[in-house]
Amino acid sequence: MGKRDYYEILGITRDASEEEIKRAYRKMAMKYHPDRNPGDKEAEEKFKEAAEAYEVLTNPEKKRRYDQFGHEGLRGGPGGFGGFDFDLSDALRTFMEGFGGFGGFGDIFGTSRRSSTYERGNDLQIKLTLTLKEIATGVEKKIKIKRMVKCERCGGTGAKSSDAVKICPVCHGTGQVRQVSRSIFGQFVNITTCQTCGGEGKVISEVCSVCRGEGRVKGESTIKVKIPAGVATGNYITLRGEGDVGPRGGKAGDVFVFIEEKKDDVFERHGDDILYNCPISITQAVLGDEVEIPTLTGKARLHIDPGIQSGKILRMRGRGIPHLNGHGKGDQLVRITVWTPTKLSKDSKALFQKLAQYKEIFPRS
Repeated sequence: MGKRDYYEILGITRDASEEEIKRAYRKMAMKYHPDRNPGDKEAEEKFKEAAEAYEVLTNPEKKRRYDQFGHEGLRGGPGGFGGFDFDLSDALRTFMEGFGGFGGFGDIFGTSRRSSTYERGNDLQIKLTLTLKEIATGVEKKIKIKRMVKCERCGGTGAKSSDAVKICPVCHGTGQVRQVSRSIFGQFVNITTCQTCGGEGKVISEVCSVCRGEGRVKGESTIKVKIPAGVATGNYITLRGEGDVGPRGGKAGDVFVFIEEKKDDVFERHGDDILYNCPISITQAVLGDEVEIPTLTGKARLHIDPGIQSGKILRMRGRGIPHLNGHGKGDQLVRITVWTPTKLSKDSKALFQKLAQYKEIFPRS
């Protein structure tokens, strides 16, 4: 079953302002928040749906791609084609950011929910050069990248041993410090990240000798990336969780693979159409012919009508680049160029001089 329309999820029109989008999201987020609906999987799904819709519709570039191409436009993305998926932690982070911080939500919902504050790893960028033929068919590439990986010695904890990891004595493992104040307007709760443990809820007494407490080390990995047919320079593909691993068990960042198209020796690309310059002789132009020309998938025969003019463009339908995230292909355009000889033998020159007497062949002004 496909994803629902983002505008439908938030109950807004396609011309809704950013403020209207935010207002609609906040209303749904408050209604379906997991703390208000404990154990309700349907409410959790609606909470995630609303967060995903909000993330897309408040991002100008993602919104433009979604409005133009629908959900397929987010697979990679405007460029992007790596897919767009939200888990509950992403939705909760969006909720916290959308409401301007972490303060007070335990009191709003009657419970206190701890969000993971482990630092996320860095995103990485890679440039991938593709030939026109690879773009026309789609291709899977293996890429070697240097990135931060989990330390095998400590298992990513950053500690010398399991005994060296202790519950933070300040926040008692919550990762947050809670301060309550009262005023004439009622009770206010301010929740901040624990400075002692950095929000992790744990402290390390002895660090790992290999990663020096980071829980990660420099490494190299080979990743696979599947390139859909029809991409172009400037498109990118997002590989979720393939970037640097975060310190001490933090979530891994993403890898953004930016597409660069290599200039082709035979074809010129114009959107999803390709152009081939086909040289023919004067004789072929006058009498017509059938010539063999290259295509992206091999060879093809092309009929030349008698009397064709230099610069004439013929169209071979469906021989171009596949439409990205859609059906069908562009066309192959063939531009005819009548080749004029620059050196003639004595006999050839005499023949052309004789032909010059015929006005229908060489009309004179």
